[in-house]
Amino acid sequence: MRVIVGALGALMIVGGVVALAVGVWPSGLWAILVGCVAIAAVVLERSRYQSEAAEGSAGDHGRGGGELSMPVAPFHPTDELFVDPTSGHRLRVYLNPATGERRYFAEEDRPVG
Repeated sequence: MRVIVGALGALMIVGGVVALAVGVWPSGLWAILVGCVAIAAVVLERSRYQSEAAEGSAGDHGRGGGELSMPVAPFHPTDELFVDPTSGHRLRVYLNPATGERRYFAEEDRPVG
């Protein structure tokens, strides 16, 4: 879905530039603005704490929006814990020291509090 929204945003920007080139200012500026907002939404949006591989699959997400299973080597648990504000689950951060990639896994079955 992100790819589709990003592609549509890019097409809106291109269409807006073309509209500006032929002298249609209000519509051209509006198209560029909408395209930029779509691309910004794609870049900034992350609704879950999953790896790209897990997020790209059609499967479910784990508790608290994290990974389905505890990350294994080369990932190592860190001391970093946080409570996901949406689900209320406490998530632990796992780190791959070679790449800096981070993964998240819920520590318990029930939400905190």
